[in-house]
Amino acid sequence: MELRRVVVTGLGALTPIGNTKDEYWEALISGKSGAAPITYFDTEKFKTKFACELKNFNATDFLDRKEARKMDRFTQYAMVASDEAIADSKLDLDAVNKLRVGVIWGAGIGGLETFQDEVLNFAAGDGTPRFNPFFIPKMIADIAPGNISIKHGFMGPNYTTVSACASSANAMIDALNYIRLGHCDVVVTGGSEAAVTIAGMGGFNAMHALSTRNESPETASRPFDATRDGFVLGEGAGAIVLEDYEHAKARGAKIYAEVVGGGMSSDAYHMTAPHPEGIGVIAVMKNCLENAGLKPEEVDHINTHGTSTPLGDVAELKAISEVFGAHAKTININSTKSMTGHLLGAAGAIESIASILAMEHGIVPPTINHEVADENIDSELNLTLNKAQKRDVKVAMSNTFGFGGHNACVLFKKID
Repeated sequence: MELRRVVVTGLGALTPIGNTKDEYWEALISGKSGAAPITYFDTEKFKTKFACELKNFNATDFLDRKEARKMDRFTQYAMVASDEAIADSKLDLDAVNKLRVGVIWGAGIGGLETFQDEVLNFAAGDGTPRFNPFFIPKMIADIAPGNISIKHGFMGPNYTTVSACASSANAMIDALNYIRLGHCDVVVTGGSEAAVTIAGMGGFNAMHALSTRNESPETASRPFDATRDGFVLGEGAGAIVLEDYEHAKARGAKIYAEVVGGGMSSDAYHMTAPHPEGIGVIAVMKNCLENAGLKPEEVDHINTHGTSTPLGDVAELKAISEVFGAHAKTININSTKSMTGHLLGAAGAIESIASILAMEHGIVPPTINHEVADENIDSELNLTLNKAQKRDVKVAMSNTFGFGGHNACVLFKKID
């Protein structure tokens, strides 16, 4: 059977550096850091006292107060970002066949704050099991797409993908394939996360995964820099409306880009550490290129996973050099996590949005906070350091990797 073409017709972003897609983009190209001291709880006894929180966000500005109270923050974020993306797509909700509109969402953890608060409240009590009746519906990871579909009446496929930090990239790949195969005309996809909590920060600190650069939070996320010491936790959501090309064309929709391929692989190596030679990452990029029917030399830009961890950054760049050969030195490589921090399950979505907007505007956002070259990284690679660079991006790749060895890669192309 002939596969349908799939295009992007709507974008929505709620990030630590901007609460709309336009604010997010302006902050990206200006090299703005979203890291700052944590305001959600007292960090006095924590190793890491900062994160990339949302700024000036109030859920009740967008959601009914009673409804907002029934949602964990990760679901609130999903609702706000998806509303922006749906509005941006100008989809006629009265005319569209809602049986053929799906919602496939990514979340690595889900309602962590809800789980944390309910358990702490129980532990502080006398042993009587007094729990909020919304405890379970607020906590479960699949509730975000559930709420999106309920609000808009979308009755197509509806579920959550969970693959740690690769979650929303996996959601996008599933959405791509549902439309390609003719099961849907439209899918609202992306991901959200709200893990800047006592449990989230404490857990990642216990793993020695987070930067502890408390004296200078805004410079702590420094992918590819020799002095990097771990990632900076972020929160928020990214939403993307994917649509059958003919369906989009028939209604005169604005098309941002075509989604031409998705790749998946597993490291099969370690719970949290990447394979030092990047064999899973090599496989996922090759899979993605093959799936898209593109040659390595056609790729202009790669938004890396680039978390600012000592092992991960080196392994990914080695893999890029292996897959792209001499062409790797002509690609604009970057890590927007240097600005947003690591949004875990939402990372793939907001980084794909950054790649799509780089294609639209002809500018690649920078990798900020780079000061000291790492001798383990090829100095001839263009890591788009500290300043945005103009570039006619015809093909962009977005990489996302998760604990457990999950690797996902998505390719976008300028529409013909």
